[in-house]
This record gives sequence, C-alpha cells and structure tokens, in this order.
Amino acid sequence: MKSVLTILVTVAFCTFSFAQSPLPESDIRQISVSAGPSTAETAVSIGKSFLGRPYVAHTLDGNETERLVVNFRTFDCTTFLETVLALSIAWNELPDPTDTGRFGELFQQNLTRIRYRDGRVNGYASRLHYFSEWLLDNERKGILQDVTREIGGIQVSKPVSYMTACTWKYPPLTDPAVFQEMARVESDLSRQPFWFIPKKKIGEVEGNLQEGDIIMLTASRPGLDMKHVGLVTWQTGSDGIRRAHLLHASSEYGQVVISEEPLSTYVAWNRQFSGIRVARLKPPGRPVVMQARN
Repeated sequence: MKSVLTILVTVAFCTFSFAQSPLPESDIRQISVSAGPSTAETAVSIGKSFLGRPYVAHTLDGNETERLVVNFRTFDCTTFLETVLALSIAWNELPDPTDTGRFGELFQQNLTRIRYRDGRVNGYASRLHYFSEWLLDNERKGILQDVTREIGGIQVSKPVSYMTACTWKYPPLTDPAVFQEMARVESDLSRQPFWFIPKKKIGEVEGNLQEGDIIMLTASRPGLDMKHVGLVTWQTGSDGIRRAHLLHASSEYGQVVISEEPLSTYVAWNRQFSGIRVARLKPPGRPVVMQARN
C-alpha cells in the first residue's frame, strides 16, 4: 500500500461547457491535497478541499444542447460527487504528476464516463439522472461496485416515475422523444429489485463502511429512487469515538460540508430518507471496454 503523500491537483475555478475541447488553461490555480493509499481516500481528500463551496442546484442545465459541464465553483450533491471521483481517478491514471494538460484531459474523460450512459454524451436523456441507473451503469463500466448486499442490506423493489410525473421540473421532457426515453429508463429501473439498508439498521452496519465509500440516500417519497449522495469520512468526536460522517454538497447548509452528526443519525433525523445504498470504488486496473447498448 503506497504511503500518504501531498500532491498538487490542478483545477480551474470557473464553469465551462464544452463538447470535445480541452480544459481552458486560463484562470487555473492549484489545490494542495493529500493522496491517500486508495483512489477512494484521495477522493475524500479532494472533496475536503472543496469544503465551504456554495451549493447551487441545476448547474448542469441551461444549455441549448446537452454537453459536458465542468464546474469547480459551485456544486449540487451529484456534481460534487462526480467531480471528486473524476479528479481522483484521473490522478491515479496520470503517469507524470507534472503533466497538467494530460491531467485535464483524463479528468474530462472520466467525468464524461461517470456522468453519461455508456460514457457518451448523446442528448439530455443520456445523462444518468436516476442514481439507480448511475450505480448500475458505473458498475458495468468497472468503476465501482455496489456493496450494499455484502454489508447487510435487504432486497426491495420500488417503482420509479418521478421525472415523467413532474415534467415541469425538467423542461427538456417537453420534447416527446426525450420524454419517451426517460419513460423507458423509468420502466427498466422499476423492474429491477435492489439492495438497501433501512435507516434503523445503519448503525448496525456502520463498522463495515470504509473511508471514501459512496453513500446514496434512498428517498421516502413514492416514485423516486434516491434523494441525496455523498462520501463516507470517518471523524473522531469530542468523546474520542470515531464515527462515519457524510462529506457532501448540502442544500440545507448551502455549501459543501461534513455532517455534524454521524451518518446514522443524519439519516434517522431526516424524513426524506428511508435508508442508504453503498458503493465502493474498485482498485485501479485496466479500463473496461464498453459497447453501446441498442
């Protein structure tokens, strides 16, 4: 296991929308972060460097056509998670730490791979809007593994219909073709049972959680699979006991934070959440060769 060291990750503190162009070289600053023994621990370190950054919803929307958006200035919970994962994976893949141009290229490639179905930008519906599909697609790509069952989850089923039932929240769904594509996604997800850990059981499985595990908080409301996401980070409380906390972009606090209360308490107190699903980044290896689905 490699030792902890300090690295410099180059990122731009602006918002960019682009298709295939490289990250701009202007307005670039350096963040000093600690690279951990694993990609997941590096993700936590990078995530902590964004503490205090503002929470802003819908940062990926607003373009006339779907394109990759890079934003290090503001986050919602999903873009925060995707950004820190793509940065940590890109760092792990970077042969030469001084090659900032290559780092930007790898980051862009990984962000696209994580955010879009089959890693391809092909319209609004190609974005992995539902976290159930996000999890399935990124597991199929070999990026991560759903470990909910292994750490004590139970199997359940839940119909998904939130986006097509609330079209006023998603203007692109006024296009009948886009609406039909999202309806197909919802139908596929509704037929697939999944494993989750009910909120009352989180404390019992807490010891199985690892630094940098991806936490997806399942939604209580009908028609919606998951409501919020973040990363596990272990914190020592005033009582000297280490507990799993959530590192996330919080709408409640309006910024990137580490939850004051342990994860199990944070979920228990929030009526919007019914429990959690847990995924874990896979160790570095040969990239999975993808074939687009018909």
